[in-house]
Amino acid sequence: MKKILVINGPNLNLLGEREPGIYGDESYEFLTTLIMDKAEELGAKCEIFQSNHEGAIIDKLHNARKSFDGVVINAGAYTHYSYAIRDAISAVKIPVVEVHISNVFARDEFRSKSVIGPVCCGSISGFGLSSYLMAMDALVKYNG
Repeated sequence: MKKILVINGPNLNLLGEREPGIYGDESYEFLTTLIMDKAEELGAKCEIFQSNHEGAIIDKLHNARKSFDGVVINAGAYTHYSYAIRDAISAVKIPVVEVHISNVFARDEFRSKSVIGPVCCGSISGFGLSSYLMAMDALVKYNG
């Protein structure tokens, strides 16, 4: 049975409230239910973590290397400038899939650059909350 960690970064706790035209009107609690239901469907164990603090995300990634088979991460704005999170992903040596709810390439120019993407095994964006479910499918099937 695969063990998947889902990490959500800054402001994702405000889903449904923050810019619903971009991120949708479903709550963070709705997202966590979707993720847990998908894990059950896949026969996987799943833990979900959210933090607005870079160091907490790095600590969670470091700890994941000992207890998880893969990570789904929506690093929020850290995607575009956190070399510390990039280095943590690179260091843990487990597959990590980068996800984004919106299509980051169709938004502000700075959002189209991901510093974490090159050290992830894949990236999924633009499919709303389904981006998470697609990433979980990919991790369960990934053999890299």
